[in-house]
Amino acid sequence: MDKNTLEDRLGALSPERLRGIRRGIEKESLRAQPDGKLALTPHPAELGSALTHPHITTDFSESQAELITGVHAGVEDCLGELTAIHQFVYRALAAQDERLWVSSMPCGLPADETIPIGRYGSSNVGRAKSVYRMGLAHRYGRRMQTISGIHYNWSLPGLDNAQYFGLIRNFRRHAFLLLVLFGASPALCSTFVAGRQHELLPLGEGSMYMPHGTSLRMGRLGYQSDAQASLSVSYNSLEGYGASLEDALTRPWPAYEAFGISSPGGEYNQLATTLLQIENEFYGTIRPKRVIYPGERPLHALRERGVEYLEVRLMDLDPFEPVGIRAQTIRFLDVFLLHCLLEPSPLDSPAEIAELAHNQQLTAARGREPGLALLRGGREVPLADWGNDVLAQCLPIAAALDAAHGGAAYADAVRDAQASLREPQRLPSARVLASMAAEHGDSFVSFVRSRSDATRDLLLGLPWSQAQQAAFERATQASIEEQKQIEANDTMPFEIYRQQYVSPERLGLRRQAAAT
Repeated sequence: MDKNTLEDRLGALSPERLRGIRRGIEKESLRAQPDGKLALTPHPAELGSALTHPHITTDFSESQAELITGVHAGVEDCLGELTAIHQFVYRALAAQDERLWVSSMPCGLPADETIPIGRYGSSNVGRAKSVYRMGLAHRYGRRMQTISGIHYNWSLPGLDNAQYFGLIRNFRRHAFLLLVLFGASPALCSTFVAGRQHELLPLGEGSMYMPHGTSLRMGRLGYQSDAQASLSVSYNSLEGYGASLEDALTRPWPAYEAFGISSPGGEYNQLATTLLQIENEFYGTIRPKRVIYPGERPLHALRERGVEYLEVRLMDLDPFEPVGIRAQTIRFLDVFLLHCLLEPSPLDSPAEIAELAHNQQLTAARGREPGLALLRGGREVPLADWGNDVLAQCLPIAAALDAAHGGAAYADAVRDAQASLREPQRLPSARVLASMAAEHGDSFVSFVRSRSDATRDLLLGLPWSQAQQAAFERATQASIEEQKQIEANDTMPFEIYRQQYVSPERLGLRRQAAAT
């Protein structure tokens, strides 16, 4: 990628490579009762084992379903699988009259300690997943963990580690644009902030909001902590990133040491007392990823075998779309990621990392505010101007993707984004507030209840064959049998398993182990 012009750099990507893009989606959603309150029932048995099912699991809470597609070459194929998983889940939820909450910000929440933590059975790996979640509850509170989103997994053939990390650096620089274009969480239920300090304004009865907010999920109320704010993770190389993460995974943190690994009664509080318990606790807008072997630490896999794909983590659920995201949004993400790859990507610095954090917080809270300026290289730049520049650079990339695939869907996605920047009332965050005002008395819960009910009815009304039902039921049963087998094969005491799993030696490179 050392050629001078965008056209030259784009020319290095053949149509065959562009058609080689692979994608998958992970979508989190809370299970909610008809009245808009959190469902406190266990993960439905009809959905199989949350530990071993390849497509249906839980995230933080037992009440938080996570639906996972396979890897797809086609956008429509990916959405088709996600839709089918939803159809099966909604059929399972019908018996207890629950629905999936279609907003990233949670439904009506009970007292923090009442929110149920995910349970994964009696095996060591299952217990570790629950203990990790207990650690999150102690460190951040359970309410924060009920926020839901969509993760978009993406790869392009032929990229090396340096190219993936260059892409990540540019993604972080331009992530503000995705928060503006696709943020859909400008308001929330007041139960979420009960007893917490915040800058939100009251709206209607029982709702809070930011008038120009885009994604409260990605702002100060989202996945934030003083401990993680102390991290200044660099994305200049796999080696530097790995060293930053290893430091956080092995550095004792006094506040977490204070409540210890376990309580006086012997109940586990957390997996470790370090700044991060495990890699997944590091909250970022994008992550380099690699499929891991059973029992392997993610950082070890990255160091050993390199980056395999990227996980985009800042996308809100779109409450106006049946499965939370639409094909046009996916296509825009493809263009945007290629733009981040093709543009020159200077190394980051602590000063820039601080600027990016500032820009993210500002855009999440005030991204639609007229004239809002962000920081770039120590100078203020109007958000709209910066965003329009990026979108203009995306147009040739969209044209190349359309040439590779046929049609004009990629160019249409970029042009729609340009129109939304010109007319902010078209943005999902603005549409949420407009619908709340026009139809729901400014009530967040009423708006999302209505959208959740309509989504459930739409998905239950789609064609569904006996063969599809039977295939999902087989996967459910297979997952249950697999969990039983894992539990039957366990012989190691859990404490020994925990100590071995979190040991620093598990993070290292094979050559480091060989040298000792």
